[in-house]
Amino acid sequence: MSDLRIVFRTRGTTIHAVNGVSFELNPGELLGVVGESGSGKSVTMMSLMKLLPTPPAEIVSGRVRLGDRDLLSLNPSEMRNVRGGEVGFIFQDPMTSLNPVFTVGYQLMEPLRKHFGLSRSEARKRAIELLSRVGIPSPQDRIDDYPHQFSGGMRQRVMIAIALACDPKVLIADEPTTALDVTIQAQILDLMQKLRQEIGMSIIWITHDLGVVAGIADRVMVMYGGLVVECAAVNDLYANPSHPYTRALLETLPRANMSGQERLKSVGGQPPHLTVFPTSCPFAPRCPHAFDRCLSERPPLMPVSQGHDAACWWDVTRGRPRDDF
Repeated sequence: MSDLRIVFRTRGTTIHAVNGVSFELNPGELLGVVGESGSGKSVTMMSLMKLLPTPPAEIVSGRVRLGDRDLLSLNPSEMRNVRGGEVGFIFQDPMTSLNPVFTVGYQLMEPLRKHFGLSRSEARKRAIELLSRVGIPSPQDRIDDYPHQFSGGMRQRVMIAIALACDPKVLIADEPTTALDVTIQAQILDLMQKLRQEIGMSIIWITHDLGVVAGIADRVMVMYGGLVVECAAVNDLYANPSHPYTRALLETLPRANMSGQERLKSVGGQPPHLTVFPTSCPFAPRCPHAFDRCLSERPPLMPVSQGHDAACWWDVTRGRPRDDF
C-alpha cells in the first residue's frame, strides 16, 4: 500500500480519516496494527477490500498492490473474486457478521462453491473439515446449526473458518478477540498461530491491545490521526519505542507489580479533530516534547535504526530535536 488517503463527506463536513498511509506486508508475516479508536486502523484495512460505503467514503489517492494488481482499480466483479478468495476478513463481532437466518454450514459452503466450483456434497465435506480445523467439536452435527446456537468463542471460530475457507494469501483480522473473555481470547490466539504455521499466510491483526500484539506479531505499525507514526519489529518497538505516542501507549499497560493504590495511566488530552487535513504533527497537542517545528510541519516516517521508523521531530533517545532531517 502506498500513500492511501480516505475522506468521509457528510452534510458539508469532510473527515480526513486516513492521511497518507504506506506499508508493506511480507509473505508469512503477522503485522500488528495498533492505535486508539478513530486512529484509522479499520478504515485503512477495510479499504483494501473495498468494503467502505461510497458515499460517504471516498478514496482520494493511493495504490493497494496484491501481486501485480492494484486492488483499488478492480471492478466489482473482479473484487468479489478477491474477497474471500485471495484475501480473507475476520470482523470484530461475529454475531452481526454471520447471517442469523442461514446455518453456519451454508455460510461456509457458499464461498467454497463460488470460488472453487465445488458441488454441494464436496463443499459440505470441506466445510466439516474446516470446522474441525478451527476446533468446533462434533462438526458433522454442528454444521447444520444456526449462529445463535453457538457461544461467542465458537462463533468467532466459525468466522475464522469462513475466512480461511479458500486458503487466502492474506488474512485481515479486525479486533477478533475484543468481545471475548481472556480464556477464550487465549484459545483464539493460539488457534491463529497454529493455522498461520500450517497455511503460511500473511496476517494483518488490527487491535488496540498492545499485550496481544506482543505475543503474536512479527512487526508492529502504530497509527494515530490517520497516519502511521511508528513501525518496527515487535521486540525493537517494545524495547525502544521512538515516538512519544507509542511510549504513552506502553505506559498505559498494567504492571504486574502495581499496588492497589496505584492508578492505571492514561494518555492525556484528546485525539485530533480530523475535519482539517493535518499539516503539523497530529500528536503535538498531547506531546510533552512538542516544540515549534512540531506545530508547523508534519514529520514523515524517518529511520531510527535498521527496520525501525518513527514520524517524530524529537529524538527520544538523545532527548533533543532531530538534526538529521
